[in-house]
Amino acid sequence: MRKKAVATAVALTLVANPAFAHLNPADHGSFAAGFSHPLSGADHILAMVAVGLWACMLGGRALFSVPATFVGVMLLGFGAALVGVPLPFVEPVILASVVVLGLLVALALPVSAVVGAFLAGFFAFFHGHAHGGEIGGAAFLSYGIGFAFATALLHVAGIGVGLAVGRMMAGQKERIAMRIAGSATAIGGLVLMAG
Repeated sequence: MRKKAVATAVALTLVANPAFAHLNPADHGSFAAGFSHPLSGADHILAMVAVGLWACMLGGRALFSVPATFVGVMLLGFGAALVGVPLPFVEPVILASVVVLGLLVALALPVSAVVGAFLAGFFAFFHGHAHGGEIGGAAFLSYGIGFAFATALLHVAGIGVGLAVGRMMAGQKERIAMRIAGSATAIGGLVLMAG
């Protein structure tokens, strides 16, 4: 029964797509607009949860360094967008990040914490640039804090799912469940690319 509950939770996490659009900062405040932004697109949700899952699989220092690097570099990308630094292929790279991060989980690619942080950071810059490009009339500091916090929570959700799967399913079953979650994420990215 517990195994089915974990499998259901993983599946729902990977296919969830909130029903709300980006919040208007004039009506809801800049923090709320920033916080809701990563939660309003399947591409952001899938990529950020996958970062947490992969960090959990890598373990050790990567459990903290991979998600922390993602958030930090994402804020650098946000800043670059705010000052007008152009960045080509933002949306295609964001969609590719869903596929690649899903594959990293599906393949259980064992890399060092430094390499994991570098890979996550590469994609994070594009995610942050997209957030900066879509800031609208929001105050940059509150908006940035909002989406950084939401991103960190999505990473924690991925780590939490990974840890829960590890507790419920030992050994080979755990690896299979995580690989299925990664494969579903990669497939989700391909569907988003085709859409």
